Amino acid sequence: MAAQMESRIIEIPAALDAGTEIPVTTIRGARPGPVLALIAGNHGYEYPPILALQRLRTALDPAALAGSVVMVHVANMPSFLGRTIYFSPVDGKNLNRAYPGRKDGTVSERIAYAITTEVIERADYVLDLHCGDGNESLRPYVYQNITRQPKMDDAIARLVLAFGIDHIVVDRDRPTDPARSIYCSTTAITRGTPAMTIESGFLGNADEPSIELIVTGVRGVLRQLKMLEGGPAPVSRPVYLDPTEVIASPETGILYPHVERDQTVGKGTALAHITDFFGRQLAVVEAPIDGVVLYIVATPPITRGQPVACIGAPRTAPRTLE
Repeated sequence: MAAQMESRIIEIPAALDAGTEIPVTTIRGARPGPVLALIAGNHGYEYPPILALQRLRTALDPAALAGSVVMVHVANMPSFLGRTIYFSPVDGKNLNRAYPGRKDGTVSERIAYAITTEVIERADYVLDLHCGDGNESLRPYVYQNITRQPKMDDAIARLVLAFGIDHIVVDRDRPTDPARSIYCSTTAITRGTPAMTIESGFLGNADEPSIELIVTGVRGVLRQLKMLEGGPAPVSRPVYLDPTEVIASPETGILYPHVERDQTVGKGTALAHITDFFGRQLAVVEAPIDGVVLYIVATPPITRGQPVACIGAPRTAPRTLE
């Protein structure tokens, strides 16, 4: 195998709406090995993953690599250039709820289809890289999907520990139908490919610690997969968040958060209150369980049904699968 780096554009032609493009870099190593896909920018306002891949693109030496690393630098270019949280400014859809996409759908669905067919289905492992969006004050954590398939669950668990972030959300409720996978990482898992989702960064910041945490985590995975000889060791003292609860807003209005990311709260703690646009209080949002604040929305706008916060109950090991 000839070691090399190649960059290209996946074109998404105009159809029902405007077209776009997806910048991708493939680093082919000097020795045989697996294909690891790194996907950044499913949400365009999440900058640390995008910047981490810029750094890794020049830092990874093809001659020292076994296998290949495929980097999707910005999955959701309309959202990135439009500086929008969650939703595309073109079709109003959340790309990370549009997988596996449709070839003849709206632009978010066409992006999802292209990433599914040209990246995910050609990979042996997938990392979906996220952070707190422009409205979310978030502490770093990762997701560990539970499929109840021992071989898959073991492979995912190894990826999660290798990434090195110590707070791990145990997720048992992701879709199982490959045709309705919804999420990027679940699209890989439902096709038999181990995958995980990473969260590192907050409030749309491009801060150095959040970027470097992703860079270091990827190196840990490369070490675990024997794609690089060196790299950081797996996390030694993981904290499993099990269960976790995402608390949706009961009202549309102005949000006033009462807690900080990574704060420990008890059930019934007031996480935030919401007023209308004349200052009249509409609701108080309370913690449904004891746990750690994984993220809290920390900007004023809030819409009914959108997340306000996520709380996770810390454990030294996940609960039993039954």
